[in-house]
Amino acid sequence: MHHYETIELEINHSIATLWLNRPEVRNAFNNHVIVELMDCLQSIEHQPEITAVVIRGRGKTFCAGADIQWMKSFSSMSHQEDFQENIHLARCFYMIYTYSKPTIALVHGAAFGGANGLLAACDMAYCLSDTKFAFSEVKIGIIPATISPYIVKRMGEFNARELMLTGRRFSGEEAAQKGLVNATFSSSEALSEYVNQISQELKSSAPGAMSNCKDLIFNITKSNNFNETIDYTARMIADARASEEGQEGMSAFLEKRKPNWVASANANVN
Repeated sequence: MHHYETIELEINHSIATLWLNRPEVRNAFNNHVIVELMDCLQSIEHQPEITAVVIRGRGKTFCAGADIQWMKSFSSMSHQEDFQENIHLARCFYMIYTYSKPTIALVHGAAFGGANGLLAACDMAYCLSDTKFAFSEVKIGIIPATISPYIVKRMGEFNARELMLTGRRFSGEEAAQKGLVNATFSSSEALSEYVNQISQELKSSAPGAMSNCKDLIFNITKSNNFNETIDYTARMIADARASEEGQEGMSAFLEKRKPNWVASANANVN
């Protein structure tokens, strides 16, 4: 397994946990973190024994956003160099958003600025109720640009307008109410228990079907024209039924047994 300096990878019971591991700077990210994060995600994406990926932060904070030293370096960059740094970060968020395996963010402590891009790009995000969030970029004269596609998708236009324009801090409770996270929990124990339940549900789902489901959602949400989705969705379900997984899943259902991917997941646990 590759050794990383800024992140840490754990694989347990077919769930990969990717830890942001810079607690001394509240897991703030820089270009090195982004490189390692993308490399790690690429290295495990096609490992069949891994069902899902959880992103977390070591220490007291999920992620405080961009590293201060990294931000200072922008002043000495050319416009083109600055642009390329931003492209790299945007591609990291897009990789998470389009990742073939289910992704889950577990958020605690704080999620400021670009940290919200990490969690919002995940399929699911959960937090502790006392977590502090902020899109604080406007407070220092910039904008939350690369995270905005994922924030607006999660929260909707006008919730995003309020929180991006004011840059104010808000709680985990409000983050859940406005849709930035799927749910909030009052204790770490309750949060962990719920995510364990979600993980068990994912293990009982067909890996290929989950990946295709993510593609389906991605493609149908690109268009507001339902007429354009008719052929695409009809073809997707026909392909799914004809696939090896589809045939196995339907046979298992009719024969009142568990499909082979469940047996495989259980074998990985044992």
